[in-house]
Amino acid sequence: MNFLSVFILTVVISVAATLLVKRLAVKFSVVDTPNLPRKIHEKAVPLLGGAAIFVSFFLALLFSLSSVLSRGLTGMQLAAFFCGALVLLVGGVLDDVFNLTPGRHFVFSVLAALVAIAGGITIVKITNPVGGLLYFGSFVSAALTFVWLLGMTYTTKLLDGVDGLVSGLGVISGIIIFLFTMTTHYYQPDVGLLAMLFAAACLGFLFFNFYPAKIFLGDGGSLLVGYVIAVLAIISGAKIAVALLIMGIPILDVAWTIVRRLWSGQNPFRAADRKHLHHRFLAMGLSQPQTVFIYYAFAIFFGILALFLQSQGKIIAIGVLAIIMVCIIFLDTFKMIR
Repeated sequence: MNFLSVFILTVVISVAATLLVKRLAVKFSVVDTPNLPRKIHEKAVPLLGGAAIFVSFFLALLFSLSSVLSRGLTGMQLAAFFCGALVLLVGGVLDDVFNLTPGRHFVFSVLAALVAIAGGITIVKITNPVGGLLYFGSFVSAALTFVWLLGMTYTTKLLDGVDGLVSGLGVISGIIIFLFTMTTHYYQPDVGLLAMLFAAACLGFLFFNFYPAKIFLGDGGSLLVGYVIAVLAIISGAKIAVALLIMGIPILDVAWTIVRRLWSGQNPFRAADRKHLHHRFLAMGLSQPQTVFIYYAFAIFFGILALFLQSQGKIIAIGVLAIIMVCIIFLDTFKMIR
């Protein structure tokens, strides 16, 4: 298969889908109005961008289905992948239109995770840092997968506050996972194809989402990106450490946000504020593109590093990321970042 041709075709489909979705969002007034202090855009911007990524990704996958199914992935897994993504998208669109309560919105995320697990998308084993593999029983496997899927979907949801940030990280994640699956040791062209299609779908959308954004992902889109990254990490052989390195800073930022809000007695998923790391960068005087490029740089550096590190090296790299985040939190606590 000519991966480059498929990649370019998917980008074109994504561009067309984004233009169509943008028009529909404007026509039906599904827009994000800057009516809250935490919002940094200055005028109403169309939502529903996640629908463009969803349509272009799965439409391109449909055209390439024979290549995917001829390898290790099963039809049940792909169906569960699709249905879980669809559930998230529908829930997100409903939230964008009707502003659902956090509890009702959370139901869609839980349902999407359960659908994926029921379809056989589970973390069966992970690499033991001291050697060998750690295998899990069905209950532990399902529980770990559930936490992983929810954690990643809400990471990208809470991270989606700067133009081009989440969609750009989707491009980087897809490309890194594609490169990983093309190595001789982990050769998985079926998963690589999925990762490449996802990167292309995000890239076509990113052309319109980068600063100044002409369309936003919307709630469904921000959840969808995290969900796809999480699933790709699982079906590529439970390479959770790779995804953790690519998304390390965002994950740690969201984890700190949840801890901080709980400590303050706030709902960690409802109490939106301007204390995320990207908001801190903006408060320091950095522009939106500069802030986004910092995230991109971390993701690319640690993602490429993951291609060359063994298990113990990846654990050390994750530790380095954690130390970096702790330093940032320390500075934030003492008001050195304003």
